[in-house]
Amino acid sequence: MDKYASAVWEGGLKDGRGQISTESGVLSASPYGFNTRFEGKKGTNPEELVAAAHASCFAMALSMILGEAGFTASHMDSKAVVTLDKVGDGFAVTKSHLTLSAAIPEIDQAQFQELAGKAKAGCPISKLLNAEISLDATLLS
Repeated sequence: MDKYASAVWEGGLKDGRGQISTESGVLSASPYGFNTRFEGKKGTNPEELVAAAHASCFAMALSMILGEAGFTASHMDSKAVVTLDKVGDGFAVTKSHLTLSAAIPEIDQAQFQELAGKAKAGCPISKLLNAEISLDATLLS
């Protein structure tokens, strides 16, 4: 299965601007640039998109793993915080920290933590990232 997204860029690093589009059309000419990445201006940036991909991939992977174990979540709220650090002469994504709050009927804490850990390790985006990936998982009662 292949999925695609595209980016158009015009201008220099700080004064330039770009647009990101996805195959699905969910993002269509969405603005991005130095100001959206480092100055908090409206628009997206690569790290935000990686974080969205990681959080959503993790939730889907956990849903599959839960189903294989005989559980179904009534609610999962996952978040990924991607860290961009200065490394040498450039920058690198060095971490992705996942946070999960989930309501899963009839599961105990130990089993929940075990299955969440499997999803963290097994999610295709986790496998893609060459970064420290951590997880805080909270089972809601």
